[in-house]
This record gives sequence, structure tokens and C-alpha cells, in this order.
Amino acid sequence: MRRLAYSGDVNNVVSAHRYKVFSPDEAILKLIVNGMVKPEQRFEVGVLRTMECGLTSNGSTGNIPVNISIRDFRGCRTAMFGKTRLGKSNVVKLIAKGVLEATKSDNNIGQLIFDINGEYANDNPQDGNKSIRSAYADRCNVYALTKRPGTPSQPLRLNFYEQPESCMEVIASMLAQDNKTSNYIRSFSNVKVPSIELIASLGMDERTRPIRKIQMYWAILHKAGFSADERRLRSKGLTSKNTKHFDPHFKAPLRVAAYQAVRNTTPPADPGDLDSLVGELEVVAQFRRDNPNDATLISSSNKPMFDADDVAMLEFLSPASGSGPTILRAYKDYHAPDAGDFIVDVLSLLDAGKTVILDLGNATDQIRRYFSDMLSRAVFGHQEEKFVSNKLCSHFIQLYFEEAHNLFPPESKDLTGVYARFAKEGAKFHIGMVYSTQSPSTINSELLAQTENFFVGHLSSQDETRSLSRVQVAFSGIEEDILRAKTPGYMRMLTMSHRFVIPVQAHRFEAVSA
Repeated sequence: MRRLAYSGDVNNVVSAHRYKVFSPDEAILKLIVNGMVKPEQRFEVGVLRTMECGLTSNGSTGNIPVNISIRDFRGCRTAMFGKTRLGKSNVVKLIAKGVLEATKSDNNIGQLIFDINGEYANDNPQDGNKSIRSAYADRCNVYALTKRPGTPSQPLRLNFYEQPESCMEVIASMLAQDNKTSNYIRSFSNVKVPSIELIASLGMDERTRPIRKIQMYWAILHKAGFSADERRLRSKGLTSKNTKHFDPHFKAPLRVAAYQAVRNTTPPADPGDLDSLVGELEVVAQFRRDNPNDATLISSSNKPMFDADDVAMLEFLSPASGSGPTILRAYKDYHAPDAGDFIVDVLSLLDAGKTVILDLGNATDQIRRYFSDMLSRAVFGHQEEKFVSNKLCSHFIQLYFEEAHNLFPPESKDLTGVYARFAKEGAKFHIGMVYSTQSPSTINSELLAQTENFFVGHLSSQDETRSLSRVQVAFSGIEEDILRAKTPGYMRMLTMSHRFVIPVQAHRFEAVSA
């Protein structure tokens, strides 16, 4: 059987004067460029462009298609390098489109795109360009921090009230990131709040204290200005035979003593909404601080009424000094009272082979980094769990990152973080990623060493081209070409199927699906 093969060396026995140089015709060029590309899930990414002037040896414009195989990208790392506005995002769209086209029948690759400029989720009439979401509306789901006219989307928010256990961890991580180190803040950050689902599994006699913890957490959010849908909260079934909805059910002697000591009045009706819950807990917090040994603070089982987590939340709700819940107001942009558990929803969509686009176009760098970190960890943990239980099968998840130097800084020595684990273990867990940045030197060397596919546009620094050729020897010898050529979409491509770099003029992404 005749089979195409390439060799990395040359027969050096024959003397040099016996060699001949041939200029390949179109048929041979097609074979050279595409002959080694895997036949499965092929996709045309552009046309061969051997030089920037676009002329072949006979003076005509070449039209040799350049194909890629999506099998080279799933579970693998792909780098996009080049100056801005020269076509990196366009090639990313082509790869995402290729995945969608290649998986029409089996939906075995889910895609998660971190869209920091909103260009994958939203049409751009000025450029006459439609988005991935428009081209594949039935297979794409958008989550947006800011809803945009004409783009169907779900809110990219957490419901801090309805996911207390996970959102308490979110709050703790943001407080740590913002370097909030006061003792009462640090104590609050270490609080563990039970989940609503856990309380539902408890017997009626066991629910009162766990429900009270959630009510304290709700009161802190409410005082911080986090909006709430009280009707939805009432529907969560946080009830016991003694506790219902917003009533923490403190015993009468404690309420009488607390209101008399703090407000010089008798207790009002039991709390029935968040406002009255905050008022009740503020009174009890101050009473406990001023009278720590009062007999009403001892339960009928001769144990303290409040454990360490309760005390930490009460001190945060109503601190003797300090801002208390006010410091959480900076995180309100992460919250929406009508948001579901979007992490679970995103993982479910990815498992179904959908393309999920996170529209982070109006977000700050901090918010972008936060959602990238959170969802990356969720995806890694999800795929790792499937690997351990032997449920990966042939399903893959592909992640797309822009401004990758912010996520994979070159000086980072942390090889245990989620992005380093993507580089080292992603293939094992069927996680692939496409990352874009302007400069190879800004990317962690560990990730570069593990990268299989490269698309390189114009680079303006010799240091950058040297950095590229050091990590991938196939680019050695074409550094000057990379430095000179500045045509948008003119890329040097190297994939797992190719033995040498292919100069390609990438097609412009068109929102037309077959």
C-alpha cells in the first residue's frame, strides 16, 4: 500500500551534485500540506500562502486549501500568538466552528469560551460580522454579566442566598484576595454554612440550629445590600416544628432580656421578613457581647446557645467597631436574586456537547479572573471525577482563554494551580484548551512546553521569536518572516498532524453553518 511519510533527516550517502530541486505543482502541494492531516473531523481553516505578497512562482495567486483535524485539538493545548488586530480571535472562532461542525451528530465535545470582549457572544454590525452564538444559536448558551440587546443570555451571577455553603466560600476567597485581615473579618471568613439541601435531609428536631446559621448569613447579606426575592426564599422549605422562614426562634427569656437591655423595650412580634430578622439578630448580637455570661445564653441542654461560627457571624453582622457587612458591598456584582446555580448548569451543558460563552465584556479584571478561576476549577474537578469513575468515554471539554498572560504568568512557580494542572494533566482528563496572547515570552514555560498546536501571527520583537523557537524548534529559521509579515489573518500554523510549519491565510469566520 502506498503511504505518505516524512523524514527528519536526509540520505547523506549520495553526493550533493546528484540532488535535484523540484517546484511542486498544485496536486503535490495539496499532498504536502494536507497529506498527513488526520482524515477524521477535517476542517478547512484557510489557504496556503507561501509569502506575504501572495504570489506563487508563476505569478498567479495560489488556492491550495489548508486543512486541520479537530482530533488534533480535543484534549490538547493550542497557542495563539501575535499582535492585536491581526487575526488571533478570528482563528479561535474558526476552531470553535470546526468543533461544532465536526460534532453535529454525536455532540461529544463541549466548549467553554471566556469571552472578555464580548465578540463571541454578540454580533458586530460595524465589522459586518456575526458571532458564534448567532451562527449556532441552537447549540450555544450565553451567560452575561450585563445583558445586551439582541443577545439571548442567562445572568452570569451567583444567588448568594440560595447557595449559602458555596457562596460563603466565594465571599471568603474574595475577602482574602482583597487582603481583609481584621480579626472579626478573618473569623467570619472561616465560617462554614450548611447547604439548604443538607437541612432538608435532617429530621425536624435537628433543623433549628442549622437553619439559624443560614438566617444569620442571610441577615449579613441583606444588611450589605444584596437584593433578595423573599418569596423564593420562603419556598426553600427552611422549616422545623419550631422554626419557620425568617424566625430564628430564640426562646422567650432571651428575647425579653436582650430587647430590655439593648432597646429598653419588650420584644416585637417574631421576625417575618429579612428586615425584622436583621433587627432581631443585631439586638441579640449586642446583648451577647455585653452580657457573655447571661443565663439566657445557655440552652436547655446546658450548652452555649451560640457556637464559634454563630459568634463569628453575629460579630460580623454587628461589630463593636469596623464596617461589618458594608465591606461586602463591593461583591454585589456577583449576585442576582433570580440566578440559579449556574455552575451546575454550565457543567450540564458542557456534558451535553453545548458551547457555553461567558460574556465578560463589561467586567473588571478582578471579576474576569474570578469567574475564570471558579469555572476552571469546576471543570477540572468535574472531569477528574468522571475519570476516577470511568465515565469519560469519548467526551471532551474544550476551554478558550484570551489575555492568557494574566492566567499563566511566566514567573509563576505554582505547579498545583488549576491552570498548571490543565497543562500537565488536561489530556488525561479530556480537557483541551486554546489560549491567546500577544507574546510567547509572557506565558509560563511549563505550559509552553506542553503545547501541541501553534498559530503565530506577526511578532515585533526578536526576543519573542527567539522565545518561540526555543520552545518549538519547528519555528527555527522563520523568525525573520514572522517579524516582517503584518497581514491580518496571515499565520504560521503547526499542529500535531504537521511535521513542519504551514504558512496559511486564515479564512474569515462566516456565520454560516452547513
